[in-house]
Amino acid sequence: MLTANTSHLQSDYDVLVIGGGPAGMGAAIAARVAGADRVLIVDREVEPGGILLQCIHPGFGLQHFKEELTGPEYAQRVYEQVVETEIDVITDSYVIDIARSTGFTSFTKNSSTPASRSPEKLCVKLLSAQHGVKLITTTATVLAMGARERTRGAIRTPGTRPAGVMTAGLAQRFVNLMGILPGKRAVILGSGDIGLIMARRLTLEGVEVAGVFEIMPHANGLNRNIVQCLQDYDIPLHLSTTVAEIHGHDRVEKVTVAPVDGFTPDPSRGWDIECDTLLLSIGLIPDNELSRTLGLRIDPVTSGPIVDSQMETSMAGVFACGNVVHIHDLVDFVSQEAMLAGHSAGQYAIGQTRPADNIRLVPGDNVAYCVPQSIASDREHTVYLRVRQPLENCRLRLSSSSGGVVYEKKIRFVLPAEMVNLKLKPRFLQDFHGDTLKIEVIPNHAPD
Repeated sequence: MLTANTSHLQSDYDVLVIGGGPAGMGAAIAARVAGADRVLIVDREVEPGGILLQCIHPGFGLQHFKEELTGPEYAQRVYEQVVETEIDVITDSYVIDIARSTGFTSFTKNSSTPASRSPEKLCVKLLSAQHGVKLITTTATVLAMGARERTRGAIRTPGTRPAGVMTAGLAQRFVNLMGILPGKRAVILGSGDIGLIMARRLTLEGVEVAGVFEIMPHANGLNRNIVQCLQDYDIPLHLSTTVAEIHGHDRVEKVTVAPVDGFTPDPSRGWDIECDTLLLSIGLIPDNELSRTLGLRIDPVTSGPIVDSQMETSMAGVFACGNVVHIHDLVDFVSQEAMLAGHSAGQYAIGQTRPADNIRLVPGDNVAYCVPQSIASDREHTVYLRVRQPLENCRLRLSSSSGGVVYEKKIRFVLPAEMVNLKLKPRFLQDFHGDTLKIEVIPNHAPD
Protein backbone atom coordinates (compact mmCIF):
# COMPACT_ATOMS: atom_id res chain seq x y z
CA MET A 1 0.00 0.00 0.00
CA LEU A 2 1.30 3.45 -0.95
CA THR A 3 0.98 5.44 2.27
CA ALA A 4 1.49 9.11 1.52
CA ASN A 5 0.39 11.89 3.80
CA THR A 6 2.30 14.91 4.95
CA SER A 7 1.79 15.86 8.58
CA HIS A 8 2.89 19.44 7.98
CA LEU A 9 1.23 21.32 5.14
CA GLN A 10 2.95 24.56 4.16
CA SER A 11 0.99 27.65 3.19
CA ASP A 12 2.97 28.39 0.04
CA TYR A 13 4.46 26.14 -2.64
CA ASP A 14 6.53 26.63 -5.76
CA VAL A 15 4.54 23.97 -7.64
CA LEU A 16 1.19 22.44 -6.75
CA VAL A 17 0.20 19.25 -8.60
CA ILE A 18 -3.48 18.34 -8.53
CA GLY A 19 -3.82 14.58 -8.96
CA GLY A 20 -1.67 11.77 -7.58
CA GLY A 21 -1.81 9.30 -10.44
CA PRO A 22 1.11 8.56 -12.79
CA ALA A 23 0.74 11.97 -14.45
CA GLY A 24 0.71 13.90 -11.18
CA MET A 25 3.59 11.99 -9.60
CA GLY A 26 5.69 12.21 -12.77
CA ALA A 27 5.08 15.96 -13.05
CA ALA A 28 5.98 16.54 -9.40
CA ILE A 29 9.26 14.64 -9.77
CA ALA A 30 10.21 16.61 -12.88
CA ALA A 31 9.32 19.92 -11.20
CA ARG A 32 11.59 19.07 -8.28
CA VAL A 33 14.44 18.09 -10.60
CA ALA A 34 13.97 21.36 -12.53
CA GLY A 35 14.70 23.35 -9.39
CA ALA A 36 11.42 23.85 -7.53
CA ASP A 37 12.11 23.52 -3.79
CA ARG A 38 8.57 23.15 -2.46
CA VAL A 39 6.33 20.78 -4.42
CA LEU A 40 2.99 19.42 -3.24
CA ILE A 41 0.80 16.64 -4.69
CA VAL A 42 -2.89 16.69 -3.75
CA ASP A 43 -4.99 13.58 -4.41
CA ARG A 44 -8.57 12.74 -3.47
CA GLU A 45 -7.95 9.02 -2.97
CA VAL A 46 -6.59 7.56 0.28
CA GLU A 47 -3.34 6.58 -1.46
CA PRO A 48 -1.57 7.85 -4.58
CA GLY A 49 -1.33 5.82 -7.77
CA GLY A 50 -4.58 6.62 -9.53
CA ILE A 51 -6.25 4.04 -11.74
CA LEU A 52 -3.03 1.98 -11.84
CA LEU A 53 -3.78 0.49 -8.42
CA GLN A 54 -6.71 -1.52 -9.79
CA CYS A 55 -4.97 -2.53 -13.02
CA ILE A 56 -3.34 -5.72 -11.79
CA HIS A 57 -2.63 -7.07 -15.29
CA PRO A 58 0.87 -6.77 -16.83
CA GLY A 59 1.80 -4.61 -19.83
CA PHE A 60 2.88 -1.36 -18.17
CA GLY A 61 6.30 0.26 -18.23
CA LEU A 62 7.77 -1.31 -21.36
CA GLN A 63 8.89 2.09 -22.64
CA HIS A 64 9.31 4.14 -19.46
CA PHE A 65 11.01 1.51 -17.27
CA LYS A 66 12.13 -0.86 -20.06
CA GLU A 67 10.42 -3.83 -18.40
CA GLU A 68 6.93 -5.23 -18.10
CA LEU A 69 5.12 -4.32 -14.89
CA THR A 70 1.63 -4.53 -13.46
CA GLY A 71 -0.23 -1.30 -12.70
CA PRO A 72 0.49 -1.37 -8.94
CA GLU A 73 4.17 -2.13 -9.63
CA TYR A 74 4.39 0.85 -11.97
CA ALA A 75 2.73 3.11 -9.39
CA GLN A 76 5.11 1.86 -6.69
CA ARG A 77 8.17 2.60 -8.85
CA VAL A 78 7.03 6.17 -9.50
CA TYR A 79 6.02 6.73 -5.87
CA GLU A 80 9.45 5.63 -4.67
CA GLN A 81 10.89 8.41 -6.84
CA VAL A 82 8.44 10.86 -5.23
CA VAL A 83 9.71 9.88 -1.78
CA GLU A 84 13.35 10.11 -2.86
CA THR A 85 12.88 13.65 -4.16
CA GLU A 86 11.21 14.81 -0.91
CA ILE A 87 7.89 15.90 -2.38
CA ASP A 88 4.96 16.62 -0.05
CA VAL A 89 1.92 14.43 -0.72
CA ILE A 90 -1.51 14.89 0.84
CA THR A 91 -4.18 12.31 0.09
CA ASP A 92 -7.86 11.98 0.96
CA SER A 93 -8.03 15.67 0.05
CA TYR A 94 -10.00 17.77 -2.42
CA VAL A 95 -9.39 21.05 -4.21
CA ILE A 96 -12.73 22.74 -3.64
CA ASP A 97 -11.81 26.10 -5.16
CA ILE A 98 -9.00 27.64 -7.16
CA ALA A 99 -8.69 31.27 -8.13
CA ARG A 100 -6.44 34.30 -8.35
CA SER A 101 -4.87 35.44 -5.11
CA THR A 102 -6.86 38.41 -3.76
CA GLY A 103 -5.47 41.72 -4.96
CA PHE A 104 -3.40 40.36 -7.82
CA THR A 105 -3.85 41.55 -11.38
CA SER A 106 -5.05 38.91 -13.79
CA PHE A 107 -2.53 37.40 -16.15
CA THR A 108 -3.65 35.34 -19.11
CA LYS A 109 -2.46 34.61 -22.58
CA ASN A 110 -4.05 33.75 -25.89
CA SER A 111 -2.88 32.50 -29.23
CA SER A 112 -1.55 35.90 -30.32
CA THR A 113 -0.29 37.43 -27.05
CA PRO A 114 2.64 35.92 -25.07
CA ALA A 115 1.85 35.04 -21.46
CA SER A 116 2.95 37.42 -18.73
CA ARG A 117 5.77 35.95 -16.66
CA SER A 118 5.04 37.86 -13.47
CA PRO A 119 5.24 35.92 -10.17
CA GLU A 120 1.55 36.31 -9.35
CA LYS A 121 0.08 33.25 -7.70
CA LEU A 122 -3.00 31.11 -7.52
CA CYS A 123 -4.86 30.60 -4.26
CA VAL A 124 -6.13 27.06 -3.71
CA LYS A 125 -8.67 25.98 -1.10
CA LEU A 126 -8.12 22.42 0.11
CA LEU A 127 -10.45 20.19 2.08
CA SER A 128 -8.83 17.20 3.76
CA ALA A 129 -9.58 14.79 6.58
CA GLN A 130 -6.21 15.53 8.15
CA HIS A 131 -6.04 19.33 7.85
CA GLY A 132 -9.65 20.46 7.44
CA VAL A 133 -10.05 23.48 5.17
CA LYS A 134 -6.78 25.16 4.34
CA LEU A 135 -5.72 27.89 1.90
CA ILE A 136 -2.40 27.63 0.12
CA THR A 137 -0.76 29.69 -2.60
CA THR A 138 1.34 28.40 -5.46
CA THR A 139 3.54 29.94 -8.13
CA ALA A 140 2.92 27.18 -10.70
CA THR A 141 0.16 24.60 -10.92
CA VAL A 142 0.01 21.30 -12.81
CA LEU A 143 -3.43 19.89 -13.57
CA ALA A 144 -3.30 16.08 -13.58
CA MET A 145 -6.81 15.08 -12.55
CA GLY A 146 -7.11 12.27 -15.07
CA ALA A 147 -10.40 11.19 -16.61
CA ARG A 148 -13.70 9.59 -15.69
CA GLU A 149 -15.79 6.98 -17.49
CA ARG A 150 -18.84 7.73 -19.56
CA THR A 151 -22.00 6.36 -17.99
CA ARG A 152 -25.31 5.10 -19.33
CA GLY A 153 -26.69 8.62 -19.22
CA ALA A 154 -24.14 9.74 -21.83
CA ILE A 155 -25.60 7.41 -24.47
CA ARG A 156 -29.23 7.32 -23.27
CA THR A 157 -29.76 3.58 -23.61
CA PRO A 158 -33.51 2.85 -23.45
CA GLY A 159 -35.04 0.46 -20.93
CA THR A 160 -35.49 0.08 -17.20
CA ARG A 161 -32.98 1.11 -14.53
CA PRO A 162 -32.16 -2.14 -12.69
CA ALA A 163 -29.08 -3.04 -10.67
CA GLY A 164 -26.23 -4.67 -12.57
CA VAL A 165 -25.47 -1.83 -15.00
CA MET A 166 -22.04 -0.35 -14.28
CA THR A 167 -18.92 0.99 -15.93
CA ALA A 168 -16.10 -1.41 -16.72
CA GLY A 169 -13.79 0.53 -14.41
CA LEU A 170 -16.14 0.12 -11.48
CA ALA A 171 -16.35 -3.61 -12.16
CA GLN A 172 -12.54 -3.70 -12.27
CA ARG A 173 -12.41 -2.04 -8.86
CA PHE A 174 -14.95 -4.52 -7.47
CA VAL A 175 -13.03 -7.55 -8.71
CA ASN A 176 -9.40 -6.49 -8.28
CA LEU A 177 -9.52 -4.39 -5.11
CA MET A 178 -12.60 -5.60 -3.26
CA GLY A 179 -12.82 -9.25 -4.33
CA ILE A 180 -16.45 -8.94 -5.43
CA LEU A 181 -17.81 -10.40 -8.66
CA PRO A 182 -20.39 -8.11 -10.32
CA GLY A 183 -22.52 -11.00 -11.62
CA LYS A 184 -22.60 -14.42 -13.24
CA ARG A 185 -23.28 -13.65 -16.92
CA ALA A 186 -22.17 -10.37 -18.44
CA VAL A 187 -22.56 -8.39 -21.64
CA ILE A 188 -20.03 -5.66 -22.40
CA LEU A 189 -21.07 -2.58 -24.36
CA GLY A 190 -18.14 -0.82 -26.00
CA SER A 191 -14.69 -2.06 -26.95
CA GLY A 192 -12.54 0.32 -24.91
CA ASP A 193 -9.42 -1.15 -23.34
CA ILE A 194 -10.89 -1.43 -19.84
CA GLY A 195 -13.87 -3.34 -21.21
CA LEU A 196 -11.63 -5.72 -23.16
CA ILE A 197 -9.42 -6.34 -20.16
CA MET A 198 -12.45 -6.96 -17.97
CA ALA A 199 -13.82 -9.46 -20.48
CA ARG A 200 -10.72 -11.56 -19.86
CA ARG A 201 -10.66 -10.89 -16.13
CA LEU A 202 -14.27 -11.93 -15.60
CA THR A 203 -13.76 -15.06 -17.70
CA LEU A 204 -10.80 -16.05 -15.55
CA GLU A 205 -12.95 -15.60 -12.43
CA GLY A 206 -15.70 -17.84 -13.78
CA VAL A 207 -18.13 -15.20 -15.08
CA GLU A 208 -19.56 -16.01 -18.51
CA VAL A 209 -19.06 -13.14 -20.94
CA ALA A 210 -21.69 -13.39 -23.66
CA GLY A 211 -19.96 -10.92 -25.94
CA VAL A 212 -18.59 -7.44 -26.54
CA PHE A 213 -20.74 -5.10 -28.62
CA GLU A 214 -19.32 -2.02 -30.36
CA ILE A 215 -21.42 0.57 -32.17
CA MET A 216 -18.51 1.64 -34.39
CA PRO A 217 -17.37 -0.42 -37.39
CA HIS A 218 -13.95 -0.76 -35.73
CA ALA A 219 -12.77 -1.62 -32.23
CA ASN A 220 -11.80 1.20 -29.85
CA GLY A 221 -9.19 -0.70 -27.87
CA LEU A 222 -5.58 -1.58 -28.58
CA ASN A 223 -5.12 -4.41 -31.05
CA ARG A 224 -3.08 -6.39 -28.51
CA ASN A 225 -6.07 -6.36 -26.15
CA ILE A 226 -8.39 -7.55 -28.92
CA VAL A 227 -6.11 -10.55 -29.41
CA GLN A 228 -5.12 -11.31 -25.80
CA CYS A 229 -8.43 -10.56 -24.08
CA LEU A 230 -11.06 -11.63 -26.63
CA GLN A 231 -9.65 -13.92 -29.31
CA ASP A 232 -7.52 -15.95 -26.89
CA TYR A 233 -10.66 -16.64 -24.79
CA ASP A 234 -13.14 -17.09 -27.66
CA ILE A 235 -15.19 -14.06 -26.59
CA PRO A 236 -17.12 -12.73 -29.59
CA LEU A 237 -16.76 -9.10 -30.71
CA HIS A 238 -19.75 -7.69 -32.59
CA LEU A 239 -18.96 -4.50 -34.51
CA SER A 240 -21.60 -2.03 -35.73
CA THR A 241 -23.87 -3.42 -33.01
CA THR A 242 -25.16 -1.88 -29.79
CA VAL A 243 -27.42 -2.51 -26.81
CA ALA A 244 -30.82 -1.26 -27.91
CA GLU A 245 -32.70 -1.86 -24.64
CA ILE A 246 -32.13 -3.00 -21.06
CA HIS A 247 -34.69 -5.28 -19.39
CA GLY A 248 -35.21 -6.10 -15.73
CA HIS A 249 -36.86 -4.80 -12.58
CA ASP A 250 -34.64 -5.25 -9.52
CA ARG A 251 -31.73 -6.72 -11.48
CA VAL A 252 -30.79 -6.89 -15.16
CA GLU A 253 -32.52 -9.89 -16.70
CA LYS A 254 -31.61 -9.47 -20.35
CA VAL A 255 -30.55 -6.94 -22.96
CA THR A 256 -31.65 -6.47 -26.54
CA VAL A 257 -28.78 -5.95 -28.96
CA ALA A 258 -29.18 -4.84 -32.54
CA PRO A 259 -27.07 -3.90 -35.57
CA VAL A 260 -26.92 -0.19 -36.30
CA ASP A 261 -27.67 1.83 -39.39
CA GLY A 262 -25.21 4.65 -38.86
CA PHE A 263 -25.71 5.09 -35.12
CA THR A 264 -29.39 4.09 -35.04
CA PRO A 265 -30.21 0.53 -33.88
CA ASP A 266 -32.36 -1.58 -36.21
CA PRO A 267 -34.80 -3.44 -33.86
CA SER A 268 -36.02 -5.66 -36.68
CA ARG A 269 -32.63 -7.42 -36.71
CA GLY A 270 -32.11 -7.40 -32.94
CA TRP A 271 -31.97 -10.31 -30.50
CA ASP A 272 -32.14 -10.80 -26.74
CA ILE A 273 -29.30 -11.98 -24.53
CA GLU A 274 -29.99 -13.19 -21.01
CA CYS A 275 -27.56 -11.71 -18.49
CA ASP A 276 -27.44 -10.23 -15.00
CA THR A 277 -24.68 -7.69 -15.66
CA LEU A 278 -24.05 -5.02 -18.29
CA LEU A 279 -20.61 -3.39 -18.30
CA LEU A 280 -20.16 -0.08 -20.12
CA SER A 281 -16.82 0.59 -21.79
CA ILE A 282 -17.85 3.56 -23.88
CA GLY A 283 -14.96 5.94 -23.44
CA LEU A 284 -13.35 8.33 -21.01
CA ILE A 285 -13.92 12.04 -20.42
CA PRO A 286 -11.09 14.31 -19.18
CA ASP A 287 -11.95 15.51 -15.68
CA ASN A 288 -11.81 19.27 -16.24
CA GLU A 289 -14.12 20.97 -13.75
CA LEU A 290 -11.14 22.82 -12.26
CA SER A 291 -9.94 23.80 -15.73
CA ARG A 292 -13.31 25.38 -16.43
CA THR A 293 -13.28 27.08 -13.02
CA LEU A 294 -10.02 28.73 -14.04
CA GLY A 295 -11.50 29.74 -17.39
CA LEU A 296 -8.95 27.82 -19.45
CA ARG A 297 -9.42 27.43 -23.17
CA ILE A 298 -10.77 23.93 -23.88
CA ASP A 299 -10.30 21.94 -27.08
CA PRO A 300 -13.80 20.85 -28.21
CA VAL A 301 -12.47 17.55 -29.59
CA THR A 302 -10.32 16.37 -26.68
CA SER A 303 -12.43 18.11 -23.99
CA GLY A 304 -9.09 19.00 -22.38
CA PRO A 305 -7.17 22.26 -22.02
CA ILE A 306 -5.38 23.67 -25.04
CA VAL A 307 -1.64 23.50 -24.33
CA ASP A 308 1.56 24.76 -25.91
CA SER A 309 4.81 22.87 -26.43
CA GLN A 310 5.67 23.24 -22.71
CA MET A 311 2.26 21.85 -21.70
CA GLU A 312 1.26 25.31 -20.47
CA THR A 313 -2.43 26.14 -20.75
CA SER A 314 -4.03 29.43 -21.78
CA MET A 315 -3.28 30.75 -18.27
CA ALA A 316 0.34 31.54 -17.49
CA GLY A 317 1.77 29.33 -14.77
CA VAL A 318 -0.91 26.66 -15.15
CA PHE A 319 0.22 23.46 -16.86
CA ALA A 320 -1.63 20.24 -17.66
CA CYS A 321 -0.71 16.67 -18.57
CA GLY A 322 -2.04 13.14 -18.88
CA ASN A 323 -5.64 12.17 -19.43
CA VAL A 324 -6.88 15.56 -18.29
CA VAL A 325 -5.49 16.91 -21.60
CA HIS A 326 -6.35 13.99 -23.90
CA ILE A 327 -6.98 10.29 -23.44
CA HIS A 328 -3.83 8.19 -23.68
CA ASP A 329 -3.42 4.55 -24.66
CA LEU A 330 -0.34 3.81 -22.55
CA VAL A 331 0.75 5.05 -19.14
CA ASP A 332 4.29 5.32 -20.52
CA PHE A 333 3.15 8.20 -22.74
CA VAL A 334 1.40 9.78 -19.75
CA SER A 335 4.67 9.75 -17.84
CA GLN A 336 6.57 11.20 -20.77
CA GLU A 337 4.10 14.06 -21.11
CA ALA A 338 4.01 14.60 -17.33
CA MET A 339 7.78 14.99 -17.15
CA LEU A 340 7.60 17.76 -19.73
CA ALA A 341 4.77 19.54 -17.90
CA GLY A 342 6.48 19.21 -14.53
CA HIS A 343 9.82 20.39 -15.84
CA SER A 344 8.14 23.43 -17.41
CA ALA A 345 6.27 24.19 -14.17
CA GLY A 346 9.47 23.90 -12.14
CA GLN A 347 11.29 26.27 -14.46
CA TYR A 348 8.38 28.72 -14.34
CA ALA A 349 8.43 28.66 -10.54
CA ILE A 350 12.11 29.66 -10.39
CA GLY A 351 11.76 32.26 -13.16
CA GLN A 352 13.39 30.32 -16.00
CA THR A 353 11.00 30.45 -18.92
CA ARG A 354 11.32 30.03 -22.66
CA PRO A 355 10.00 32.28 -25.44
CA ALA A 356 6.46 31.65 -26.60
CA ASP A 357 5.75 29.18 -29.41
CA ASN A 358 5.82 30.53 -32.95
CA ILE A 359 4.15 27.76 -34.95
CA ARG A 360 0.50 26.72 -34.69
CA LEU A 361 -0.61 23.13 -35.39
CA VAL A 362 -4.05 22.29 -36.77
CA PRO A 363 -5.60 18.89 -37.60
CA GLY A 364 -6.22 18.15 -41.27
CA ASP A 365 -7.59 15.18 -43.22
CA ASN A 366 -8.34 12.15 -41.05
CA VAL A 367 -6.81 13.74 -37.91
CA ALA A 368 -9.20 14.27 -35.00
CA TYR A 369 -6.79 16.31 -32.89
CA CYS A 370 -3.14 16.97 -32.13
CA VAL A 371 -1.41 17.83 -28.83
CA PRO A 372 0.24 20.24 -28.26
CA GLN A 373 -1.61 22.79 -30.33
CA SER A 374 1.49 24.94 -30.88
CA ILE A 375 5.26 24.39 -31.04
CA ALA A 376 8.50 26.36 -31.31
CA SER A 377 10.83 26.23 -34.31
CA ASP A 378 14.04 26.06 -32.25
CA ARG A 379 13.66 22.75 -30.41
CA GLU A 380 12.53 19.13 -30.78
CA HIS A 381 8.93 18.20 -30.02
CA THR A 382 6.80 15.09 -29.60
CA VAL A 383 3.34 15.61 -31.07
CA TYR A 384 0.51 13.23 -30.20
CA LEU A 385 -2.39 12.78 -32.59
CA ARG A 386 -5.34 10.49 -33.14
CA VAL A 387 -6.96 9.64 -36.47
CA ARG A 388 -10.68 9.58 -37.20
CA GLN A 389 -10.82 6.46 -39.40
CA PRO A 390 -8.65 3.35 -39.84
CA LEU A 391 -6.31 3.54 -42.82
CA GLU A 392 -3.69 1.25 -44.30
CA ASN A 393 -0.71 2.09 -46.50
CA CYS A 394 -0.82 5.77 -45.69
CA ARG A 395 1.42 8.73 -44.97
CA LEU A 396 1.55 11.36 -42.27
CA ARG A 397 2.19 14.80 -43.71
CA LEU A 398 2.78 18.29 -42.34
CA SER A 399 2.17 21.13 -44.74
CA SER A 400 2.48 24.89 -44.36
CA SER A 401 -0.24 27.45 -44.97
CA SER A 402 1.30 28.07 -48.39
CA GLY A 403 0.90 24.39 -49.28
CA GLY A 404 4.52 23.34 -49.05
CA VAL A 405 5.33 19.97 -47.45
CA VAL A 406 7.26 20.42 -44.19
CA TYR A 407 7.58 16.78 -43.18
CA GLU A 408 6.27 13.45 -44.43
CA LYS A 409 6.62 9.79 -43.54
CA LYS A 410 4.97 6.52 -44.55
CA ILE A 411 2.90 4.52 -42.06
CA ARG A 412 1.70 0.93 -42.51
CA PHE A 413 -1.63 1.54 -40.81
CA VAL A 414 -3.37 3.81 -38.33
CA LEU A 415 -6.31 3.12 -36.01
CA PRO A 416 -8.48 5.54 -33.99
CA ALA A 417 -7.80 3.40 -30.91
CA GLU A 418 -4.02 3.84 -31.13
CA MET A 419 -2.37 7.22 -30.65
CA VAL A 420 0.26 8.27 -33.18
CA ASN A 421 3.48 9.86 -31.90
CA LEU A 422 5.37 12.22 -34.16
CA LYS A 423 8.84 13.54 -33.32
CA LEU A 424 9.65 16.85 -35.00
CA LYS A 425 13.23 18.12 -35.10
CA PRO A 426 14.20 21.80 -35.48
CA ARG A 427 15.61 21.26 -38.97
CA PHE A 428 12.06 20.69 -40.25
CA LEU A 429 10.71 23.81 -38.55
CA GLN A 430 13.32 26.54 -38.81
CA ASP A 431 11.81 28.17 -41.93
CA PHE A 432 8.23 28.35 -40.62
CA HIS A 433 8.26 31.01 -37.87
CA GLY A 434 4.76 32.38 -37.36
CA ASP A 435 3.24 29.86 -39.76
CA THR A 436 0.35 27.42 -39.32
CA LEU A 437 1.13 23.79 -40.07
CA LYS A 438 -1.56 21.28 -40.96
CA ILE A 439 -1.20 17.64 -39.89
CA GLU A 440 -2.99 15.04 -42.02
CA VAL A 441 -2.95 11.28 -42.53
CA ILE A 442 -3.76 10.42 -46.12
CA PRO A 443 -3.61 7.39 -48.45
CA ASN A 444 -0.30 6.90 -50.21
CA HIS A 445 -1.99 7.35 -53.57
CA ALA A 446 -3.52 10.71 -52.58
CA PRO A 447 -2.44 13.66 -54.76
CA ASP A 448 0.20 16.04 -53.41
